[in-house]
Amino acid sequence: MTEISKLGEFGLIHRLTKDIQIKNASTRYGVGDDCAVLSYPDTEVLVTSDMLMEGIHFDLTYTDMRTLGYKSAMVNISDIFAMNSIPRQLVVSIALGKRFTVEDLDAFYLGMKEACAKWNIDIVGGDTTSSRTGLAISITCLGEAQAEQIVYRNGAKETDLICVTGDLGAAYMGLQILEREKAVYYAQIEDYNKKVRKAQADKDEAKLNMLREQRPSVEDFQPDFAGKEYLLDRQLKPEARGDIIQKLNEEHIRPTAMIDISDGLSSELMHICKQSHCGCRVYEKEIPIDYQTAVTAEQFNMNLTTCALNGGEDYELLFTVPIGDYEKIKEIEGIRQIGYITKESLGCMLVTRDNNEFELQAQGWNPLRDE
Repeated sequence: MTEISKLGEFGLIHRLTKDIQIKNASTRYGVGDDCAVLSYPDTEVLVTSDMLMEGIHFDLTYTDMRTLGYKSAMVNISDIFAMNSIPRQLVVSIALGKRFTVEDLDAFYLGMKEACAKWNIDIVGGDTTSSRTGLAISITCLGEAQAEQIVYRNGAKETDLICVTGDLGAAYMGLQILEREKAVYYAQIEDYNKKVRKAQADKDEAKLNMLREQRPSVEDFQPDFAGKEYLLDRQLKPEARGDIIQKLNEEHIRPTAMIDISDGLSSELMHICKQSHCGCRVYEKEIPIDYQTAVTAEQFNMNLTTCALNGGEDYELLFTVPIGDYEKIKEIEGIRQIGYITKESLGCMLVTRDNNEFELQAQGWNPLRDE
């Protein structure tokens, strides 16, 4: 393993970016100078940024650096697609402590490059520095679109159809599985350490020797992920839904409002309703949920609808379209109509399977909430 300090800043930058090939005409100059140079003479430029903090947004107990790089890029790319726009460039800044090696950064950049390669995005710059409080990642993604193509959150109108892509709640259930296995692992470590401390206090050498022999098996903990691969992928390696944007454009469907589902369906829908000054009716029976999500929610004794409404990190698209596009929408695989837009005075309501109505609550994840 190579210490980062041995390469120096410029040596590290060269190592991480030497194989980056420019793919977009709007990228005039990428990594290698004080600034990247971009040219967007005839289109609108979109800019989005995300800050990801160790212990808040990710846990390195169960997230490797390559997967983290992939997800860090993809969640930013998703924001550009959520504006009905094309992502073009990515800027990444990282602050990390001495426990990380050059090889760790290699893996992180490999994951980022894999995510960017899926959508022909150029990595054009960033910064690296040291940190005493864990790993911190800041990523900015730039995109482009013609002014008339951009879709905001504030355009939903009464009678518009509410649609979502994919299925919901899977990423949240994947997180529950990861956290459960992490708790089991640390419980075993703590139990082992208690036995060691007791044997040391008793000066029981025979017991200590036996515990030393057991140590490798305790450290080589194998989590129980059998049959849950889909849920884990949804949590660890989300996919930005650029494929849906392409399908909508091919069918000449322009959403009236759109947002990606990062904090939970209920929260995102209420963002659209608040900014569009409208209400909504969402039907519980129409919310798309994968079979693995349903089974796992039952295992954890969790309410399935609550998980789908409030889980977050699915990075599916939530959007509204005019009712006249119904026939087109229902023919597109991967899109589900879950409700419709109403007058603001009617509020934001969930219609249950037994036709009762309850007010939607924005209970999605809030990174600023005190734990």
